[in-house]
Amino acid sequence: MERPAASLAGTVAWVTGSARGMGAAHALLLAERGADIVLQDVLKDEAAETAAAIAKLGRRVHVALADVSDVGAVKRVAAEAIAALGRIDILVNNAGIGQHKPVDEITEADYDRMMDIHVKGAFFCTQAVLPGMKERRWGKIVNISSIWGMTGAGINTASHYCGAKAALLGLTKAWAKELAPWNIHVNAVAPGGVLTEMPIKIQGWDKIREKEKRVPLGRWARPEEVSYAVAFLASHEADFITGQVLSPSGGETIVGI
Repeated sequence: MERPAASLAGTVAWVTGSARGMGAAHALLLAERGADIVLQDVLKDEAAETAAAIAKLGRRVHVALADVSDVGAVKRVAAEAIAALGRIDILVNNAGIGQHKPVDEITEADYDRMMDIHVKGAFFCTQAVLPGMKERRWGKIVNISSIWGMTGAGINTASHYCGAKAALLGLTKAWAKELAPWNIHVNAVAPGGVLTEMPIKIQGWDKIREKEKRVPLGRWARPEEVSYAVAFLASHEADFITGQVLSPSGGETIVGI
């Protein structure tokens, strides 16, 4: 039986980029814990599949097909989701893209798209949910960053991705302080390697297996192992935690002291 402090019953969670991969895992686990879900992505078919899985759990789900980099679309998603489900208590800024290029080969379009999805998207999704959270004097915002936002990618040549993920950590700290008077908690999850479709497609299994050798626990994470961190930070168990970074990375990056 779910512990009362860990239960998300009676809440509504908006998970960006939640049609597949880590975002879908986050949405499904939050639904299992009792939250109704705003499932937002640009992938229509995958979103429908994930929405059906959430509905089977007995949760309400509102599907929104929108790009987080489109501020007008983000505002519409928030308004329509609130109309459909009544409120948004939890926001998981998960939407992201990946690209591996040396710094001198990254185009202006590459750079803009990376920042638009990760940083601009998170910024304006957060802005869209704040009125309701402030009114209710409670809310949970979880930004999905990366260990590369703390360490850089080195030879993996993805500096624009690293910069975007580092920006999310800065926003997390700033928002945590700014929004604390309204009892709105803002934290970040910064995973290491996660076995989802995007890194497998970009890097391939041979490179992933080689990278796993550098992880103290000897492997990359399963998506749900990152979702456990998200669900914890979204729950009442984390009501005295804000401005922090939780890094489910198998020990690849040791955070704190």
